[in-house]
Amino acid sequence: MKGLTAVANQSKAAYLQTQVLTARPEQLTLMLFDGAIRFAEQGRAFIDEKRFDRSCDALARAQNILIALINGLRPEQAPELCRRQAGLYLFVYKQLVLGNAQRDPAPIADALRILAILRQTWLDLLLQLQAQHPGGDSPAPAPRPPMALSIQG
Repeated sequence: MKGLTAVANQSKAAYLQTQVLTARPEQLTLMLFDGAIRFAEQGRAFIDEKRFDRSCDALARAQNILIALINGLRPEQAPELCRRQAGLYLFVYKQLVLGNAQRDPAPIADALRILAILRQTWLDLLLQLQAQHPGGDSPAPAPRPPMALSIQG
């Protein structure tokens, strides 16, 4: 059974790698939001379960995604927008750190609410761009429920 699990994990990793390598930049940003939400949800669930080693790992992954989002901003193109986005990302990052350090799910819930809004705003933008330029090379991703709790890896 362990062999089957390892093969399934390798297949999943290969699929994800293909998705990342073939995605357009705007799709990658959406994938980053999805990852940050997924890991923050996992971290919050692990705190509730008092599995603090696992919560620390999950929240650190979410924090790393926020750093990637900050590093992906291009202030030379829209300085004021980037400043505001960076402020939101930093607030979310700090809430994740606070929740992790204090083993408190409340700041993580705050971070998740903001991440859900950011993700939905990004998705709305992608859908609007797709409507303006029909015939793109891939359909827009489906909306995600803003606060679905999942402890799936």
